[in-house]
Amino acid sequence: MYGGKDLETQAKKLDGGVDIIVGTPGRVMDMSKRGHLDLNLPSVFCLDEADRMLDMGFLPDIMWILERMEGREQTFLFSATFPQEILDITNQFIEDAEHILTEEEQLELPPVDLYSVRVSRMNKMWALGRLLDAQDDGQTMIFCNTKRMVDLAVDRLKKFNFNVGALHGDMSQNQRNDMLHRFKSGKLPIIVATDVAARGIDVDGVTLVVNYDLPSDFDSFIHRIGRTGRIGRNGVAWSLVSKDDAPLLPRICATYGLDVIESTPPASTSGEPDRIKKKEDYSESADVFGYITLERSLRESISGLDAERWLTDTLKCDPLLIGDITSTEEAIQMKIHSSIVGTAMKAFGTTEFFGSTEHAHIVE
Repeated sequence: MYGGKDLETQAKKLDGGVDIIVGTPGRVMDMSKRGHLDLNLPSVFCLDEADRMLDMGFLPDIMWILERMEGREQTFLFSATFPQEILDITNQFIEDAEHILTEEEQLELPPVDLYSVRVSRMNKMWALGRLLDAQDDGQTMIFCNTKRMVDLAVDRLKKFNFNVGALHGDMSQNQRNDMLHRFKSGKLPIIVATDVAARGIDVDGVTLVVNYDLPSDFDSFIHRIGRTGRIGRNGVAWSLVSKDDAPLLPRICATYGLDVIESTPPASTSGEPDRIKKKEDYSESADVFGYITLERSLRESISGLDAERWLTDTLKCDPLLIGDITSTEEAIQMKIHSSIVGTAMKAFGTTEFFGSTEHAHIVE
């Protein structure tokens, strides 16, 4: 029983008598309120993907159902992980629970080659386009942290003629079923999804997983990369790591003992130019005020005031866009706002700066 399907057909099946009911919390509640399902009768309650179901806002619905199952004798929760906060919730409706481990008390790591690419938020789409164009065959799953980001990524990829679909919780059940059918049948090569919507998807043809965003829930990282590397095949998983994501990846690697190779996104196998162009973006190197430190070698010592005057005259910019300037006899460091740093770097390479024309570089 689930939404998006004819309610009367499901109601008739319930009214005719069934031994086992499989349903979503919302539809189970609906059938109970309509009188087609007497929750006093079932003796066993089973919750699959329990960590996600309890973590993503379903708890009130689940508690509503449990409170009406007065004949409940057994409760089963199935999940690959049971974080402490989820265990604390389960104590509200299970006493003295017995934990049964199928194997070892750790997640099974699939045979997947792991790579990361350090890229600015603005250029994640460029890196993603390169990864997709480098795919010779197989299907791809791309993970975003929010439903909004899923829709944005799909819209952008479609503009560049990628055959891609979305999968998230704001879609109707019929829309999700249709998207899954197209993906599983191989008609749709690329799907962009949230973690919850992608739980339980088993498609043997998935050879590439891309973490467009890194999850703050580390177990989700394992669930994501587990979408590839199926039935003995090797898979590949890439993580696009921006400045905001950077602290998460080392912690994920340390938690599960993962070896993630930092790399650059591969070029297209066809040798064609990138479909999605890389943008000039220096935001990753900026401080909280938006300033970036440039360094350039010197042939003679100059004052910070002279350097500031050269910059404002050459770049024709507001002096407020030039920050602190420090220099020695060998080099000068200048804080320049990210909005003009690209222009400044070009100017250093083409315009004489106190006796020489040399490129400046960013100091991280």
